[in-house]
Amino acid sequence: MSAEAPPTGPARTYPAGVTCWIDTEQPDPAAASRFYGELFGWTFTNAMPPQAESVYLIAQLDGNDVGAIGPAPAGTPVAWNTYIAVAEADGAALAVATAGGTVVSGPNDAGPGGRTATCADPQGAEFRLWQPYRRLGAQTVNLPGSWNFSDLRTADIAAARTFYSEIFGWEYLNLGDSVETMVSVPGYGDHLAATVDPDIYRRQAGAPAGFADVIGAIEDVGAAAAGWHVKFSVADRDASAALAVRLGATVLETAESPWAALARIRDPQGAEFTLSEFRPPA
Repeated sequence: MSAEAPPTGPARTYPAGVTCWIDTEQPDPAAASRFYGELFGWTFTNAMPPQAESVYLIAQLDGNDVGAIGPAPAGTPVAWNTYIAVAEADGAALAVATAGGTVVSGPNDAGPGGRTATCADPQGAEFRLWQPYRRLGAQTVNLPGSWNFSDLRTADIAAARTFYSEIFGWEYLNLGDSVETMVSVPGYGDHLAATVDPDIYRRQAGAPAGFADVIGAIEDVGAAAAGWHVKFSVADRDASAALAVRLGATVLETAESPWAALARIRDPQGAEFTLSEFRPPA
């Protein structure tokens, strides 16, 4: 993703190394769909065939795919998952293991949509690989009610940088006084300009060099457990947080950054995410 993106146009594609999809596995997918449908205005379609015993609910915003909800096996932690695009899942999984990570499951085909594997980095943060077939990734991002960024929270930023650079070719930017290290995929801004976002460089005039290539951040969380954390764009942080509470969620903390008003939320079944209201500096 990039910091901003238009809502319409040709199909959005994701070069290798770019975060491309999110989903959450919940004990009660139907209840989760009601919560997120009310919170973000999502509608849902089941991607599984009618005879299947399970469901995989594709969330859509104004008709465009934005994420999904599936069932959580008993005893599985409830969380939002982040997928990283790869050209070939089997080779990428091998690279993960060679670099010191763990292949938790797969690679295997996820129906006609693509091929995936669940992996963990050396600090234990789980992520998923995605080799697209028919499902290319999230088609609306960075607009209110859709995915904004996925950030890696870790106790060892230096080790994380080395690992993900080796697997995905990531580079890193430190923007001023931010406690986060911004992750960039070289050439991603050019890809957006040539496909779904021809106006990106004009719109980001004045931004730091390389900002159009940014796909997320790495944040030092000290002794806390490492993991990937999903942020959603909202028009009004406070109003969305209040709505989440009315729907049964918990506000864990609020914060202000130089560019956004944030609220970390735990949904009714335990998955955590952040609401992010874009607030550019005066």
